[in-house]
Amino acid sequence: MGGDKNYGSMKDLKVGKYVIVDEEPCRVVGVESSSPGKHGAAKMRVTAISIFTGNKKTILKPGDADCEVPIIEKKTGQIVSIVENVAQIMDTESFETFEMPVPEEMKADAAAGKDVDYILAMGRKIINRIH
Repeated sequence: MGGDKNYGSMKDLKVGKYVIVDEEPCRVVGVESSSPGKHGAAKMRVTAISIFTGNKKTILKPGDADCEVPIIEKKTGQIVSIVENVAQIMDTESFETFEMPVPEEMKADAAAGKDVDYILAMGRKIINRIH
């Protein structure tokens, strides 16, 4: 379930893909690579933003090195109720109910009965859209 991860190669990372940095699932926002040196592979600098905290993270590794890639599940639900900044949400497929904090920038749109898109990654959930 949402705690799974795969392994990939640094050279396969592209902007918009996901990578795990410091046990945090992140979205790649920048990739730079240097030319291979006399005795080694090209170095890669990958800049990514945590999907849960918004913090910027950087990886610097050879292009042929392995990296961890989170399994990201995009799901939908419906807001059942809201108490302060915590929404009770029911998944529209499994009908499971759970609570999640409403992101600050989405509080104005949050209301009972509205649909939400949320992300499940590494056992954690976050609302990414209310519609």
